[in-house]
Amino acid sequence: MDTRERLIESTRELLWERGYVGTSPKAIQHRSGAGQGSMYHHFTGKPDLALAAMTRSAQEMRDSAEAAFTGPGTALQRVSAYLRRERDALKGCPVGRLTQDPDVMADPVLRKPVEETFAWLADRLAGLLAEAREDGELDAALDPAATAAALAAVVQGGYVLARAAGRPDAYAAAVEGALGLLTRPKGD
Repeated sequence: MDTRERLIESTRELLWERGYVGTSPKAIQHRSGAGQGSMYHHFTGKPDLALAAMTRSAQEMRDSAEAAFTGPGTALQRVSAYLRRERDALKGCPVGRLTQDPDVMADPVLRKPVEETFAWLADRLAGLLAEAREDGELDAALDPAATAAALAAVVQGGYVLARAAGRPDAYAAAVEGALGLLTRPKGD
């Protein structure tokens, strides 16, 4: 791994662990083993490096979700596969965690990969839910966009519940509860 990659990967880890405010250039340099000169050779400063790291985390999140969304099964089975896919629930979401950082949310450039990722996720989920509704897997009255927003909230909230309880099963319980609401017998 070259110096630029070590800097990006180290920043990704630190952002996930500490957030933007808690990630100092010195901590990045220490974690990556890169000197200050190397850091500023590849990036104009902490915001530029953080943006590269955040963009990479957002892309990995989309790629992982897309693998479930395009996997085998019906549309509802693919949504379920996404919700149930293996995650480190106690560590939380590397992109969702950034929403708690006021410096990220106040900076339109840093906020952009976060906004785009969640917009993409809501759109993909809504498309799958619409497909499931059209195929008769879900109630015809279901609003795909509103339900997609609720499912994204279940994932992010599930991370919060798991972290608060110190148990990954709290995440799993939130997901299973949401799926139970989606798959309850029609007419109930």
